[in-house]
Amino acid sequence: MTATPVLHLEKLTKDYGSVRAVDGLDLDVYPGECFGFLGPNGAGKTTTIGMILGLLWPTRGRVEVFGQEVTPMRTAALRQVGALVGAPGFYPYLSGRANLRLLARLYPQVGAARIDEVLALVGLDASAARRKVKTYSTGMKQRLGLAAALLHEPKLLILDEPTNGLDPIGMAEMRRLLRELAAQGVTIFLSSHLLHEVEQICDRVAILHRGRIVAQGPVAELLAQRRDLEEVFMAVVREPEAARG
Repeated sequence: MTATPVLHLEKLTKDYGSVRAVDGLDLDVYPGECFGFLGPNGAGKTTTIGMILGLLWPTRGRVEVFGQEVTPMRTAALRQVGALVGAPGFYPYLSGRANLRLLARLYPQVGAARIDEVLALVGLDASAARRKVKTYSTGMKQRLGLAAALLHEPKLLILDEPTNGLDPIGMAEMRRLLRELAAQGVTIFLSSHLLHEVEQICDRVAILHRGRIVAQGPVAELLAQRRDLEEVFMAVVREPEAARG
């Protein structure tokens, strides 16, 4: 691709003492694409996302978002980023809408109309928006978390297991929404264990194992000689294991 990457990782490495969690990642994500970031538990996905969001210092290498380096001391580029990582945290005794109103104070451009818009986008109707968050199901909290991530109209959306707690209808709605956002020019970086969902949503994927990328490319190319993305995943993750012993 010739476009300037929205997200650029260069030799990104993170060590915890003698343990190397992320090992020299080189990765580019381009405008308007939905990029899947896959790997088994412990592969280094969450650590990588932490460095992208300026929450962790890399041991070596660099992260660039919209051409600007990101570290815990340099986060200006993240103003254009929305993120849903882990279980979203809200004030349980406030309503969903009230929680979004509090967050909106961080963004002068966000008014009541935008709050209503994102609530509708994620499928939380007026009745649900009035309820206290402590009464929400896991899926409803995920929807509200996505609404919070979209509040300031980010150009890059980083999502870690966004369909957690959603039923099949909710998953289908999430797929539709992510496709619509990508069609509108929002770049999506999606980490998920639900390979079938990733296969339907993403343009390209990278598979991480033991801190290294073991496969990367357009979904269609990776599937050329495989039945589905699960088969690709199992093949490239098991091969390094077989080589080890």
